[in-house]
Amino acid sequence: MNKFVLADPKLCIGCRTCEIACALSHNGERTDNLSQENFFPRLSVIKTFDVTGAVMCRHCEDAPCASACPNGALVRMSDTVQVIQEKCVGCKTCALACPFGAMAIRTFKTPRSFGGKPWGFDYKAQAQKCDLCADRPNGSACVEACPTDALRVIDAQEMQQIRQQRQQKAVVEAV
Repeated sequence: MNKFVLADPKLCIGCRTCEIACALSHNGERTDNLSQENFFPRLSVIKTFDVTGAVMCRHCEDAPCASACPNGALVRMSDTVQVIQEKCVGCKTCALACPFGAMAIRTFKTPRSFGGKPWGFDYKAQAQKCDLCADRPNGSACVEACPTDALRVIDAQEMQQIRQQRQQKAVVEAV
């Protein structure tokens, strides 16, 4: 089973600290380079009248986003689903296939050249999603930063424990 970050809406206060931590984590932890143009968290805090919570990639076992990708840019690695940016062409098929709305498409400027000399800019679109901060030694930045502990990483063992607790609760309530 793939790992993923579970958000508990009962604990979430909608402060968006997780979004900031995520953007910083993927920006090399540099606060001087964090502006509206390059603020791209890989999760979204959703607020409604009665509930607030973070929405992010669930690293699905069957990963509809990966199945939909025509270039094979989404792959399973180390119990996660990752985007291989070099293969992504920004076609947005993965975003349409994701049942959680966790895929984001980021458009950014890339330098263009003509005859080997710089000549303006092009725009390139790429898929982005939660990568569980795979390159970060301390693990997921959003989990570490959450002031109410509303986020936690779930693995196969913890999923089994939750399942057993719910089964036991169901048996007790049936009596």
